[in-house]
Amino acid sequence: MTRRIVLDTETTGLDPAQGHRIIEIGCVELVGRRLTGQRFHTYINPQRDIDDGAMQVHGITNERVANEPVFAAIAAELVAFIRGAELVIHNAAFDVGFLNNEFGLLGMEKVADVCAGVTDTLKQARELRPGRRNSLDALCKDYGIDNSGRQLHGALLDAELLAEVYLAMTRGQESLMMDLEAPAAAATVVAGGKRAPLRVLRAGSDELAEHERVLKEIDKASKGKCLWLSA
Repeated sequence: MTRRIVLDTETTGLDPAQGHRIIEIGCVELVGRRLTGQRFHTYINPQRDIDDGAMQVHGITNERVANEPVFAAIAAELVAFIRGAELVIHNAAFDVGFLNNEFGLLGMEKVADVCAGVTDTLKQARELRPGRRNSLDALCKDYGIDNSGRQLHGALLDAELLAEVYLAMTRGQESLMMDLEAPAAAATVVAGGKRAPLRVLRAGSDELAEHERVLKEIDKASKGKCLWLSA
C-alpha cells in the first residue's frame, strides 16, 4: 500500500533566499487511506529572528524556539521519516523550497531525491473546485472537517487537518485506479469449455460497517445528497 506523509512547516518569513528558516515541522503518516498514528513533530531554533508578519500568522515567538534544536540536529530523523514516501503538502512549492534550502545548507539530498513524489493539494483543489476559495480553512468548511481548534497556523495541527482534507478530496479515486491498473482475472474454464461456477464472497460485519461509515461521510460532504443512502 502507498505510504504518504502529510507535511506542513512554519517559518521565520516567506523566502529562504532572503535567509528565512524553518521553525516548525509537522508530519502525519497515511498508509493506504488510513492514518497510522505515526507522526514527526518538532520546533526548531532558526538561529535568526522571526519576522513580525510571520509571527502574526503562526504565533511562534523568538523566545519559544530559543532553546529548541537547530535543523542540523533533527535533519537525519526527518529524512528517515519521509524517505520513500509520497509527500502531501498544501502549496507544496513553499514548503519544499524551504526544506531544500535547509537540506542544501547541510549538503544533504533534496526532497526529490528522498521522496517518491510530491502531491500539491492546493493545485489539486483548484482543479477540482475552479473559482472557489481553496485555503485550508475553506476546504475544511466545505468538506465538513472540524477546524475549530485552529486559531493560528501550526505545523502539526495543519498536517492533521490536511490529511482529512486530502482523504475527502480523493475519496473513490484510489479504488478506481486500482481497478484500472489491475490485470484482468483469467476466467476459470473446466473440461468441455464450460465456465466453472462463480464463487460469491459476501461482505463481513466489519466490511459492512466500514461501507456504512464511508456512505455517511459522503452524505455529510455532499450535504445530504448521497444517492446510496436515499435509495
